[in-house]
Amino acid sequence: MIERLRKDLIINAKRIIKDYDPSHDMHHSLRVLKNAEYIQKHEGGDLEIIIPAAIFHDAVNYPKNDLRSKNSAIESAQIAEKILRNINYYNKNKIDSVKKAIIEHSYSNGIKPYIKESKIVQDADRLEATGAIAIMRTFCSTGQMKRKFYNPEDPFCRNHEPDPLNYAIDLFYKRLLKVKDLMNTKTAIELAEKRTEFLRQFIIQLEKEI
Repeated sequence: MIERLRKDLIINAKRIIKDYDPSHDMHHSLRVLKNAEYIQKHEGGDLEIIIPAAIFHDAVNYPKNDLRSKNSAIESAQIAEKILRNINYYNKNKIDSVKKAIIEHSYSNGIKPYIKESKIVQDADRLEATGAIAIMRTFCSTGQMKRKFYNPEDPFCRNHEPDPLNYAIDLFYKRLLKVKDLMNTKTAIELAEKRTEFLRQFIIQLEKEI
């Protein structure tokens, strides 16, 4: 059942997500799915909720500087519901929990998850804001948003409040270096701490180069 569900959902997701930017494309969804399944192995939780929520958490994703961005998670949850209702073997009683996990995963919305599955999906997505992949995603978004790499007057936010809408490195100080403290599960905390050290080393090296 689980293998069949995963396969069917990925097929559906590829039809929807394929045109998005590399920071929120199908590969991102699959990495979040991988993270979520890894966390679930250590923490427990219902895979029939976790898998669809992880795959469709960014089915709709507006750029952060788009006024519609606050609606991304809600619209993603609606898409997930539509797809799950068309899968005849899926337990429809779990759809509301899937939608809840998708809506609660959003960093920007600042919603605290309460059910285990929501916590796992949120952690799985937040891991994408740590480590090497976070650096790749940050600078991919930087090109799309047309923001500068850093503030030439104060590259490392020593004398100004981080301004991530205008400077990429400011995102490290506003969010990326803090993500580890926002994890819900022990498994994700351990992963995030290791990845955050990689981010620190990147900053140290960058400071030597500019």
